[in-house]
Amino acid sequence: MLGLLLLIAAATYLGYRLFPEPLFDLAARLQRRAAGLERREITVDGHRVIYLEGGQGEPLLLLHGFGADKDHWSQISKHLTPHFRVIVPDLPGFGESSRLSDARYDLEQQLTRLGQFVAGLGLARFHLGGNSMGGYLAAMYAQHAPDSVLSLWLLAPAGVGSAAPSEFLAMLARGDNLLLVDSEVTAKRLYGMLFAKAPFLPGEFRRIWRHRAMRDCEFNTKIFNELFAEPVTLESRLEGLATPAFIVWGDDDRVLDVSGAAVLKKLLPNVTIRIMPYMGHCPMLERPRNTAIDFLNYHGRALL
Repeated sequence: MLGLLLLIAAATYLGYRLFPEPLFDLAARLQRRAAGLERREITVDGHRVIYLEGGQGEPLLLLHGFGADKDHWSQISKHLTPHFRVIVPDLPGFGESSRLSDARYDLEQQLTRLGQFVAGLGLARFHLGGNSMGGYLAAMYAQHAPDSVLSLWLLAPAGVGSAAPSEFLAMLARGDNLLLVDSEVTAKRLYGMLFAKAPFLPGEFRRIWRHRAMRDCEFNTKIFNELFAEPVTLESRLEGLATPAFIVWGDDDRVLDVSGAAVLKKLLPNVTIRIMPYMGHCPMLERPRNTAIDFLNYHGRALL
């Protein structure tokens, strides 16, 4: 028996070293399965949009950040699917969804596509959440279609113009945009900035993430320029929005300063703020269980 276990361990390690990319994708599929999520697709504005769906209860639509993808929500979703019908798309231009060189990806176009995605799935009313860029789009969509959104869950949303400048934004002002990963060095710097304590990821898997980010750099540059060249702040649109909102921010967020939470508290009349200690920019990745517990408590539900 011991010999068999050693043989299996050796074969697994050899596969990890020789064929890390298939194992990376297998790990993603297993994580989705553990969360009860299935991979599906729909056509939206000429884009093939890939999304994950699973669970039961009221719909909960979750949006990823810039340069990220649907699997950034897979680990936390295992805590959410017992309570909600979780839906997580690769936004048009990201992940497995289509990238169309002749399409535009500015705010209004992405909000229109999000509305078409929602209509295509037959969602009349739903909870809406997002991290970073995804939080920005979620908040703007709630302002655009307030009758559709039951509640907002904003995790360090982008677009708070009057927040204190973060380390990332100070670098961006100098022309150093870590979101546009053009080299191994840039990828490592970005990874280090995203977390207060980075979640474990094997070295070969980190390398695959870096190479995929580099592969997407050119198209991400197009999206970034179209989405943020003339930025529309949340302050300019959200004041007085009555949608119940649960805002989560890490106190060690180096990408978007935690002072943005206080700004949003003044704008939104029905808001709850949760500042997570020793937390970076992506709570759903860094501490998924704790982040899920806070969200479920906000909705009066217990972790199962």
